[in-house]
Amino acid sequence: MKIYKFLSLFFIALTLFTLSSCRTGDDDETADSTPGNLQLKFENGFNNLGDVVLNQTTQTSVNGQKHQFSTLKYIISNITLIDENGGEFEYHYNDPDNGAFIVDQAEAVAGINYINLKEIPQNNYKKIRIGLGISQSAYLLGQSGQGIFWQKAKTAGMAWSWAAGYIFTKLEGKYGTSSAATEFMNHCGNMGNTSANNTPDLYREITLDFPTTARVSNEITPSVHILADLNQYLSGQTALTLDSSNDMAMGSNQYLVNVTNNVSKMFKVDHVHND
Repeated sequence: MKIYKFLSLFFIALTLFTLSSCRTGDDDETADSTPGNLQLKFENGFNNLGDVVLNQTTQTSVNGQKHQFSTLKYIISNITLIDENGGEFEYHYNDPDNGAFIVDQAEAVAGINYINLKEIPQNNYKKIRIGLGISQSAYLLGQSGQGIFWQKAKTAGMAWSWAAGYIFTKLEGKYGTSSAATEFMNHCGNMGNTSANNTPDLYREITLDFPTTARVSNEITPSVHILADLNQYLSGQTALTLDSSNDMAMGSNQYLVNVTNNVSKMFKVDHVHND
């Protein structure tokens, strides 16, 4: 009787274990790890005036100078998503053909420029890091390593000759004291191989916190709304004044280093939609 009872209990335990194993295996097999998508929305504005309207919105700098933009463009690359555990997903890092984008205010839809990222691993993301411009590592891949984006940049007016390289930030418009009447052009970018040419590297990487978690899945495509406050241009960490010595500046001289450092501080994530 004892042996029969023992065998009965043994077979019951074995059956429960087998069923549990099968259920666990089924759960593993049905777990969906399909990558999802994520959208970045860039909105360019002045913090006290709202969205920039080209040839119209006029800002007054901390030095009392009025200015407005007729052209407002910049390159975003090397997008990296950082999850809640500090893990990083690099989106086509140092691969401009697939991972670099031009934000152009002239192409904004209701004030927004959209960048749609595909094949993003399912995860909960808390931060994003973006590159302003094109890194030296990517540029030194040569023209054959980024031919598609190079053509896009040339067509958009965001490149000099190949030896000179990309224009990272293009700001054009008018400025003045009583009114914005004098034309200016500030084109920031590296002068080719910065080490060989002994010129400043204007590429910058900026890390931004998300106010709420972006939950990427095959069912949820988060939309990350990034505000760019162009008041930082002349009124940022270094207060700048446009004049005849710098109003047609192109390249990477010290004035444009200051411009770059200013505008690299203009970004913040306003909110995240998990729709």
